[in-house]
Amino acid sequence: MDTVARVVIQEQDFDLSAEVAALRGRDTGVGAVCCFVGTVRDRNDGASVSTLELEHYPGMTEKAIEAMIDEAMRRFDIRAARVVHRIGPLQPQEQIVLVAVTSAHRGESFQACEFLMDYLKTQAPFWKKEQTPTGARWVDARVSDDAALARWGIASRNG
Repeated sequence: MDTVARVVIQEQDFDLSAEVAALRGRDTGVGAVCCFVGTVRDRNDGASVSTLELEHYPGMTEKAIEAMIDEAMRRFDIRAARVVHRIGPLQPQEQIVLVAVTSAHRGESFQACEFLMDYLKTQAPFWKKEQTPTGARWVDARVSDDAALARWGIASRNG
């Protein structure tokens, strides 16, 4: 089976078709691919958002996401996973994150994809700043994201 990087942090946009093709490679055991693509919203907490800027700590972020993928591989019968996360300034409707998972059957891919997205939302070391009509503001963790992670038996560290 061909291997591709499991975690990529980048400023440029990604091509969903190319990412899925690279993840599948020549693995004839893949029967299902599940993908989640997140986009930048134009509103948050009742305010319009003109720009979302993401920062990360190189090395630490990739290591944390690799650990999340390792956990997904332990929990679910999946063949491969890839996370592409963008950083830098992004505009509403731009793609921000891709989580792609392959497996022999769809159920495992769906579960692993949802698990990884819940994990990423709360535990990946990214810092988000929104530009709103009243100025810049940092985005705090959401209680609903912590609750989504908790259903997998993982306590959030966002305290």
